[in-house]
Amino acid sequence: MEELKNYGHQHPLLMLNEEQLIGNGNGVVDCSRCGEKVSAPCFSCVECCGFYLHKTCAEAPLELNHPLHRHHPLVLLQNPPYTSDTRCVCDFCDETCEKFIYHCSCGLDFHNKCALFTLNIAERNLKELEHVALEDPSFSSKNDGGNLGKCFVCWEPLAMYTYFSLDCGFNLHKKCAELPLKLNHLCHRKHPLVLQFNSERHSCKTCQVTQRRGFLYGCSPCKFAIHIECASPFPDIEDKSHQHQFTLFWRQIPFICDACGTEGQHVAYTCGTCSIMVHKKCISLPRIIQHAWHNHRVFHTYFIHKEYFESLNCIWCHEFVDTEHGSYFCADCNVIFHVNCALKEKEWYCIVSEENEDNKSLDIPVNSITKVLETNDDGEVTVIEHFKHKHYLMLNDNIREHGDKYCDGCLLLISAKFYHCSRCDFFLHKSCAELPKMKLFSVHICRETEFFSGSKPFILTSNCMFKCGLCRYLSNGFFYKCNECGMDLCLRCLDLSLLDAVKIPGHKHPLHAYYDYEGQCCACGTDIEGAYRCKDCNFELCLFCIMRPTKVRHKCDDHPLTLTYNKINDYVKYHYCDICEEKMDPKYWYYHCETYDTSAHVNCVLGKYPFIKLGSTYNEGNHQHPLTFVKKIHYYPEYVGCGKPCKDLSLECAKSGCKYIAYWKCRKSAMLW
Repeated sequence: MEELKNYGHQHPLLMLNEEQLIGNGNGVVDCSRCGEKVSAPCFSCVECCGFYLHKTCAEAPLELNHPLHRHHPLVLLQNPPYTSDTRCVCDFCDETCEKFIYHCSCGLDFHNKCALFTLNIAERNLKELEHVALEDPSFSSKNDGGNLGKCFVCWEPLAMYTYFSLDCGFNLHKKCAELPLKLNHLCHRKHPLVLQFNSERHSCKTCQVTQRRGFLYGCSPCKFAIHIECASPFPDIEDKSHQHQFTLFWRQIPFICDACGTEGQHVAYTCGTCSIMVHKKCISLPRIIQHAWHNHRVFHTYFIHKEYFESLNCIWCHEFVDTEHGSYFCADCNVIFHVNCALKEKEWYCIVSEENEDNKSLDIPVNSITKVLETNDDGEVTVIEHFKHKHYLMLNDNIREHGDKYCDGCLLLISAKFYHCSRCDFFLHKSCAELPKMKLFSVHICRETEFFSGSKPFILTSNCMFKCGLCRYLSNGFFYKCNECGMDLCLRCLDLSLLDAVKIPGHKHPLHAYYDYEGQCCACGTDIEGAYRCKDCNFELCLFCIMRPTKVRHKCDDHPLTLTYNKINDYVKYHYCDICEEKMDPKYWYYHCETYDTSAHVNCVLGKYPFIKLGSTYNEGNHQHPLTFVKKIHYYPEYVGCGKPCKDLSLECAKSGCKYIAYWKCRKSAMLW
């Protein structure tokens, strides 16, 4: 047996053949350097401490001058050199590296086996590659499944025949294993292009995609890079999404793609029949998609008549859409997407097959009003039975008499026409009473799938506490619950999500949702990710502020308090909050009563639980009687659960003679966490 001193281990190593490996009773063991299963010939520690190495791993040089990375040597390290993380990602196979890696000072990292395998490719040492057909049953068993069907060099789908490395488990096209190290290409005539790793993370000049893994052809002095497939594209391509064949056309000047409306370089595909020119990647764009931010299906088109649209602003980024190039549009309403905005995030859309195109209905009109009892002379429904209340409800518009009441559906102050129960304290806005029992909701990524897979059924629910999945407020009003993942959505968030633009009294322009915006809310000053923004001026609001009730009631004033914006905030400079008596910031919103000149911070007025209705019943605890929500102002007896006085929002027993009281903060913790 051959003895060897080896890097990374303190004891001498012995070389074992297959018979010795099995005879020593070692069974299946892993290489201590690459982590793969050990096969003979291999090295084993003479002290029997469980250290094994493949022969190739043991003989790996400490420093590697790689033909595909000529600028710096690759240095073999026992651990990744990063202080913030003990792992890194291999720039060839895209898998995690945890120990024994080849590292370059420019940021490239490789598994030991990946660095040596690519060295064999670059030096044309292909004797250890077995030529097998893709249909060979052994092919699937040798592949780990994650990259099945992809070439490890160009990361394109495999052709009929492939090379496969038995030792490393890599598969690649025969042509990719035999690529020339240098290439003269008409899209870059100054210098020859060199086969290399993409260490400088350049994007491909033809398709604009940055490929981190695998190889590409590049010119380092010119910072030029082109993918292997883009360097030798197919001359003709057919795709079922277009009725004609596309033909390759090399260009020396940029062009605008007719499918997506963005610039392209060098490689274009043209359809002579339709007179269009597109990127290669745009040939197979999905024709119909269902997007998470629109209730209807949207269709791809190369051109569109702008007179059909009131607005040509993209619903996602809110910028102008050029109708002379491709876009996604809704055939049912005034909605249009840039192609790249519609397809920006894979989890936000799903492709609709054309066989299902006729199945367009996304709403299920099952009304919450179970029975109409009376109507007036104008045909308006005045008395109803509602499936969420046991008594009849009567239509009313007397705001003066009931102006201090809150809707049991949305938990906002009663306004306009509403239904109320003459026998108990139950009120519903007319719009809340007419909500459907079930609604298909598109603006939702179901937690069961973690990506958008079409509209999901949401069931109208009430009579229990819930926490809204968007605004995160606790509430006991009406809400919609996802029938698949159980996510809860309050009525306020539902209304907001269905609006393309939001108008608020304190700003003259409409506000649009920007999901990737980072900044500061103009109403409360908090740092935010995602905002409702004005396109015309520097004004943005967080989700919480856009949903603030415009009118509320509070014990500090007999009149309703109105949400006041920063247009009159010179007054606030010299005023203090009438609730907490702290100074008010003139930059931010507040609630104000003009009659009594009362002013207060937004959070002081709303408190922690603005959408829990006082006087409503709570039946979810372990007390034998129904409990009622109350707000305690003065000292009250201690709650036995925490031994502290019950203040602010509390629960007390509705049964006469029962002295039970509970601090809601304690009950909430038990219920939700």
